[in-house]
Amino acid sequence: MSSPTHPDLTDDGLPEPRRQLAVGVLLLSFVLVVLNGAIVNVALPSIAQSLGAHPSDTVWVVSSFQLAVLVALLPCGALGEIFGPRRVLLLGVALFVLASTACALAPSLPVLVAARFVQGLGAAAVMALAPMNLRFAVPQRMLGTIIGYFAMAVAISTAAGPGVAGAILSVAKWPWLFAVNIPLGLVILLCGRFLGKADGVKRRINATALLLNTAMFMLFFSGAEKITGAPVFGALLIASAVLCLFALLRAERHSSTPIVPTDLLAEPVFRFAVIASVACFTGQMLAYVALPFYLHNSMGLSPALTGLYMMPWPIATIIMAPIAGRLADRVRTAWLCAGGAGLLALGLLIAGLLPADVTGLAFLSGTTLAGLGFGLFQTPNNRVLLLSAPRARSGAAGAMQGTARLMGQTMGAITMSIIFTLVPLAHAPSIALVIAGLCAAVSALISLSSLRF
Repeated sequence: MSSPTHPDLTDDGLPEPRRQLAVGVLLLSFVLVVLNGAIVNVALPSIAQSLGAHPSDTVWVVSSFQLAVLVALLPCGALGEIFGPRRVLLLGVALFVLASTACALAPSLPVLVAARFVQGLGAAAVMALAPMNLRFAVPQRMLGTIIGYFAMAVAISTAAGPGVAGAILSVAKWPWLFAVNIPLGLVILLCGRFLGKADGVKRRINATALLLNTAMFMLFFSGAEKITGAPVFGALLIASAVLCLFALLRAERHSSTPIVPTDLLAEPVFRFAVIASVACFTGQMLAYVALPFYLHNSMGLSPALTGLYMMPWPIATIIMAPIAGRLADRVRTAWLCAGGAGLLALGLLIAGLLPADVTGLAFLSGTTLAGLGFGLFQTPNNRVLLLSAPRARSGAAGAMQGTARLMGQTMGAITMSIIFTLVPLAHAPSIALVIAGLCAAVSALISLSSLRF
């Protein structure tokens, strides 16, 4: 299959200064969807009070967004390859802006949840196709460095999300958390012409595959939600999701460009990078959920100090991400990924196994190491996922990158729920941190295994 081409695109990407402008547009689009996902949690109590909803029901404001992203990532990657990555990404931004407007004007919780689902569909297009657009915008020799800056921006947005939400809520009501997306989205749409116009590769979309993909992720997500409260029902839903996966693979067994990119997964380097990513993000989410409970229950810290003690991890990731990006363009990525995941494992095991002390020195040392390791792993691994695929399949590679991350985070949340169900609260956080460290160690071993190829 030939790669999408266009006169303004070469192997060296876009000409300067258009290249820098294109990278800026992609960076802003990524920050838009990541920051929005990070600020909404803080507003849930305000939303419940304003809309007269039960606090437990407002969780769907977050869950509907996550479910939509998970369902739409792989189809959006396919659509980007067919119709062109710039066009589909900008349509995703436009949908995100319209849905943000609907969220800000939502008169009831069901309307807000529905608007958030649509917003997640738009976010999926950005997450799946920003990497493909990036691959056409910059030369291969610079890709690791630029991905490092993206990872740094994501880490900053995630860390700053609660603070930004708190600042907005201190002067305005919760609808403004969604309204602020509108001007940012419009700026992206106005500047979208700076992105490279890569032509799509015309092919048909398999409607049966789309339906099975949607059913698979909805069943998996629903099973994850139910697994602790109704374990048998939750397990049945997850088993049904696995059956949908087999049916999906069978439906596309003769396709050279399947929605689930089995053609890319057949390549060992890509496959190992996906598995390592799932394992690493499982450990990361497991640790992120466990850390506040550890600080509150084991160390007896106040909420304010808990937030302060959690800062070294994102700060270390922010520092390491651009360094890892530069190294990824010069050093074999398998070593960087293995070293990063190994540091993450070591840090989590230090935090989970060493007894809590008054100063929290062991905890801070462990989480700082974990943050450095996570930053060192993420950028080189993303570079592998993107560059090990042909240009024409960059949409599938970008979508698979996002899917691996979300699948890992979902598995981490499920594991944490099971631990809370089976283990006394006093011991659950430490056990979770140890298991998270073991997941990271598995990721390191998988990354080392890719050295054979």
